[in-house]
Amino acid sequence: MLRQVAEGVLVHESEFVQSNAVVVQGRAGVLLIDPGVTGSEIDCLANDLRELGQPVVAGFSTHPHWDHLLWHTRLGEAPRYGTARCAATVRDRLSDAGAKARVAAHLLETEIAGQVPLDLLGLITGLPAETAQIPWDGPGVRIIEHQAHAPGHAALLIGERGVLVAGDMLSDVLIPMLDLDGTADPIEDYLAALRLLEGVAGGVDVVVPGHGSVGGSDQVQARIEQDRAYVLALRNGQVPADPRVGSSAKPGWEWVSDVHEGQLQRLAQRSERDGTPR
Repeated sequence: MLRQVAEGVLVHESEFVQSNAVVVQGRAGVLLIDPGVTGSEIDCLANDLRELGQPVVAGFSTHPHWDHLLWHTRLGEAPRYGTARCAATVRDRLSDAGAKARVAAHLLETEIAGQVPLDLLGLITGLPAETAQIPWDGPGVRIIEHQAHAPGHAALLIGERGVLVAGDMLSDVLIPMLDLDGTADPIEDYLAALRLLEGVAGGVDVVVPGHGSVGGSDQVQARIEQDRAYVLALRNGQVPADPRVGSSAKPGWEWVSDVHEGQLQRLAQRSERDGTPR
């Protein structure tokens, strides 16, 4: 079910790890950002848009992870965009004939096994490098590209609506997840991305993370500071005082602590391998 979070901006929250699909209303239809996960939920989203009389005229994937690259025939054949680096990463990964099979195999370990439409996975067009706005007939949507979490990750600022679509950052349930394979300095990349988001935070009334709860104006800076504190603790080899990790984690999200431990181990291995301080 679509829920309005600002004028002309609606969100559909999936039951699977609280994934958020974002709908931005334009003149002739909607921009659909990260459209959802399971076939039934995307079908529900398509029904909601049909009832509103709003066809999808453009799509956008915030980053090249499978759960942000899905689509369904009922959403139509609108152009689907991503940053140039995001699209190049997707092309490279999907050039392997077994890529979709590996995603399907991974999903066998989850409660949504067999429910995810993979036929149209990753069919996005990379916007030219340095493109500042999504090309569509609607409110201006600024692209804030960075390298935290995944190659070519983009946050989207809908300035005249006061909405920041953060992709897989600024979540109240997920800790910062570093790109430990695709970048030479994942910690600095993450801190740099947070500085970019902080630079626009003053004009934001609503923050929509890729996973988790939509936050109001009082949450934007608070979430930036919480994510920064976590990343700095990792860099300094300290134990983060973070409510998303350990016994204070939200019920059903205890696995985030395993992700945290995994990141600690990987960073220690990188430090030992490279001979550099953490």
